[in-house]
Amino acid sequence: MEGAASEGMAPPAKAGRAGVPLDGGRPRSPPCGAETPSQARALPTGHCLRRGAPHIPAMIRLLPFLLLLLYGLAAWHFSAWRTRRELDARSTPLRDPRLTPALDRLAAALEVPSIPVHVYETPAVNGLAAPDGRVFLTRGFLDKLDLGQITPDEIASVVAHELGHVGLGHSRRRMIDFTGQNALRLILAGVLGRLLPLGIGAWIAGLLASALAARLSRADEEEADAWASALLVRAGIGTEPQKSLFRKLDRLTGAGGRGGPAWAMSHPATEARIAAIEAREARWRGASPG
Repeated sequence: MEGAASEGMAPPAKAGRAGVPLDGGRPRSPPCGAETPSQARALPTGHCLRRGAPHIPAMIRLLPFLLLLLYGLAAWHFSAWRTRRELDARSTPLRDPRLTPALDRLAAALEVPSIPVHVYETPAVNGLAAPDGRVFLTRGFLDKLDLGQITPDEIASVVAHELGHVGLGHSRRRMIDFTGQNALRLILAGVLGRLLPLGIGAWIAGLLASALAARLSRADEEEADAWASALLVRAGIGTEPQKSLFRKLDRLTGAGGRGGPAWAMSHPATEARIAAIEAREARWRGASPG
């Protein structure tokens, strides 16, 4: 009957201008390889996505890793910002005539007008190179100088070491290392957490990431030691103040020894640092003419 659709018959295609069907009169094919509309409705959700864009799932699988890298990068920048703010709030430029001659010799060896150094107001005995390239000595170091426990040349060896970190680009390297370590820690925690119970996986992941961070830190310290030795020799100060300060460090810092297994230490052992300096000196003597 006109106007009535037979049972099982599809409705006519919608017409456009001059009675031309909007689909061009072409037969409709069910989506994603289904043979009938009923089969298409029975396809699982996401079937068309997997067939039509096979690269999308691969990108989705990479997304957590990329997010971890971004998280690590953001964490490093936040840490650097917080460190810079702390240093700015608690430091002043170093003005000590006792140290001027030694610092001037370092500057002359580097062929720069001067070496700006700042004093960080903390009783700890330490030196540091900030992410922005500034060099700091702690008030604790200068207190030891006041007490006669260390010499100006030994202070200069600390400055030379921190300049080594700056000159070798260790801040940029540590940014990359820090980002990778955080990503590695979270990935390992996720993988091992599926295999081991009660947080053991996360603990092992943290231990492995910390061991890697310590190893990379020791490598940076060894490189900065070598850079400082070369600068001290070029400046005419020599490496004796560097070695003598290392012999005093455990007592000055109150470390009283290594304080843990070698693989977990952020700095090489004192004996190893002194031995490395002496090995370099022997190589330099062998390479010198005459």
